[in-house]
Amino acid sequence: MAQTTKKSPKGTKKEKIFHPDSRKAGQLARKQLRKSKLAGQASKRAKLHSAKADFYGFFFHALPEEGVLTLPELHELVSDVWLTRNDTEIEEERAQRRKGRPKSTKELKLEEIKLREAEEYRTGMEVPDLTHPENVALYRKWDQKEVAFVQMLRCVRISSEKPDLVIVSKPGKYPSLATPRDVAMDDVPVLLDHSSNTDAMLS
Repeated sequence: MAQTTKKSPKGTKKEKIFHPDSRKAGQLARKQLRKSKLAGQASKRAKLHSAKADFYGFFFHALPEEGVLTLPELHELVSDVWLTRNDTEIEEERAQRRKGRPKSTKELKLEEIKLREAEEYRTGMEVPDLTHPENVALYRKWDQKEVAFVQMLRCVRISSEKPDLVIVSKPGKYPSLATPRDVAMDDVPVLLDHSSNTDAMLS
């Protein structure tokens, strides 16, 4: 009886195995490490993009139907709405937690965000300038998709410790936002004191 021999299917290749200390193994390890780093960077960029879109989206929806906000109204928007936006979820997590049980990861994360942002607001938080007519008019044109658009906006830094003090942190890259004072100061932050002359600062 004739014996039959099994042949390996054509096109199949044996997986090469390299010695851990070989040069090829080192090259593959470095390649894989680079891929992991790039994937991590891409993930960070996506999260940053999402966080920035959420932040500017919040202030976009807070734009007044007509006119602009006053500085006290801008402070109220930050302190009473933006900083408290996660309070309901925090309370829900606390209610669901049984007595004696540790806080959930979600609750800890939300509390950390709240504390970090409260401290940022105390020392100086950068927000879109909703007291500036041209800036508000430009902001209304945002499609809420292109995050690069917000780079053109004028931003100010406000603080809960010094509510009357405003620092123009970003004059804005749109021509209509440039004022003689901003141009003269170039990239130096402009300090605006609303307690002394409100009208001059909104120009």
